[in-house]
Amino acid sequence: MPGMSEERPFHHGNLRAALLDAAGRALREHGADQLSLRDLAREVGVSHAAPRRHFADRQALLDALAEEGFGRLDDALRAALADTDDDFAARMRAAVTAYIRFATENAALLELMYTSKHRPGATRIAKAAEAPFGLMNELIVQGQRQGALQDGPSERIGIVLFATLQGIASIINGGVVTPDLLDGLVDNAVDQFLRGARPLS
Repeated sequence: MPGMSEERPFHHGNLRAALLDAAGRALREHGADQLSLRDLAREVGVSHAAPRRHFADRQALLDALAEEGFGRLDDALRAALADTDDDFAARMRAAVTAYIRFATENAALLELMYTSKHRPGATRIAKAAEAPFGLMNELIVQGQRQGALQDGPSERIGIVLFATLQGIASIINGGVVTPDLLDGLVDNAVDQFLRGARPLS
């Protein structure tokens, strides 16, 4: 039958993954505004109607990308922490490095993740965001338990840390500083954060 051979590679759910991979590349190269289901269908070699089996419209595809992005961020953070010992400063440095590397290597995706997260009705994306944010909050609580960070609401300390992370990512993504300075910036940022947030003696 006409059209069957071109879609054969995407049986058993592979089409959704192929579309997300293609969408991720298009997002990096052209930005979210240029994403088109029809163009993605052409790229992966299926009919222009085939993507609607998995994504009702363009917004659904963008939401799936954002949801997947938070999952990837969570994986990156957990992998980084799994490779460190229980020393809080080392764990903080590993998490900060992992976050900023993700943010600078996936700048367009990160922007999509945060803008999508706050859109009314985006409950799946907000749920996906809970994992990496929860992990960072657990790290702050660990620092409080070990006496490395001051007592008080962990969320408030987390906001300061998040602002630091986003700030470094923004100046790298904006070309203010070059990516090769990332490691040095992370070291300085973590040292200053730990000094500023330590318990008052």
